[in-house]
Amino acid sequence: MPTQIVFRAGNSNVVAIPKNLSRELGFKSGLNVVVSKIPGEDAIVIRKATKAAKVKEKTIDREFKNWLDNVLQEDKEILDELAVR
Repeated sequence: MPTQIVFRAGNSNVVAIPKNLSRELGFKSGLNVVVSKIPGEDAIVIRKATKAAKVKEKTIDREFKNWLDNVLQEDKEILDELAVR
């Protein structure tokens, strides 16, 4: 099994996925993946992100937007006063 080199990209460490594995797994550039550690081992697992994970993110974003809209609406007078100062 060939070895890979870990290199830096910004604040992250990066490892290239060999072409044959990428093809076999259907990994393409831009694909969302989940990286997790196997408990008790020095190993990681890389999986395709599921649609459920994407839906959860959208739900959280929607919940946050609704919360922010409510705060802005409820505290409009206070925020307007602070903006003037």
